[in-house]
Amino acid sequence: MDVIPAWFKDLYETTGLNFTVFYDPYDWNRYVDGVRMTVVLTVSTILASLLIGAVGALLQGAPSRIVRGAINGFVVLFRNTPPLVQIFFFYFGIGAILPAGQDQFGLRQPFIDNVDWAIIALSLFAGAFNVEIFRSGIEAVPKTTVEAAEALGYTRLKAYVYVILPLALRVCLPALNNNLVNLLKTTTLAYAIAVPETLYAVKQIWSESQNVFEMMLVLFVTYGILVGILVWIMHRWEKSLHIPGYGR
Repeated sequence: MDVIPAWFKDLYETTGLNFTVFYDPYDWNRYVDGVRMTVVLTVSTILASLLIGAVGALLQGAPSRIVRGAINGFVVLFRNTPPLVQIFFFYFGIGAILPAGQDQFGLRQPFIDNVDWAIIALSLFAGAFNVEIFRSGIEAVPKTTVEAAEALGYTRLKAYVYVILPLALRVCLPALNNNLVNLLKTTTLAYAIAVPETLYAVKQIWSESQNVFEMMLVLFVTYGILVGILVWIMHRWEKSLHIPGYGR
């Protein structure tokens, strides 16, 4: 295993290309921690945004005009404002007025840290798009199928959970795929509130080692691999749910 670090160190000495993450254990650990944080942000926000999308789409068809109006307002607000502004609003705006504790030096310690705020803001941002994606899938479900579920004694909630949502999911998975891929790339905005994700870690490394070009290459390849893995998982999920002749 020492061959790879030795090769990259020799590459630096002979060509000047300084990929420190591949031969310096300290930089390697910072890079791996950054990738791990990006994965945590991605998985957390994907799960939360899917839940928000499914619940929001259900509530869009609620009998109450107030509930429907609140959901529509949520979608308009979070879909039409930049995700970076939303992250700043939650971290610097909402976070500043919430109660906080103090550390041993008397400094303010918020109960919700920057990682939590990034997850909340990005989940709501992607969730707003997911509400509309799920709604489009629900509209593709034949009314006769819904009526058949109701005739079998399903309540509105049970019909949605066991019949409508599984069928709608098959239709809206391609659009959902695109939104979740965008969400993975949008996690880089957490850099703005000092969340130590991949971009943040790589920026620290190139600031100290002055190897911007090499670390940018590492950054592009890293996100290419992460997006490729997510796309592969989504395609496998889409293929497993596909019903021949339905929804395509």
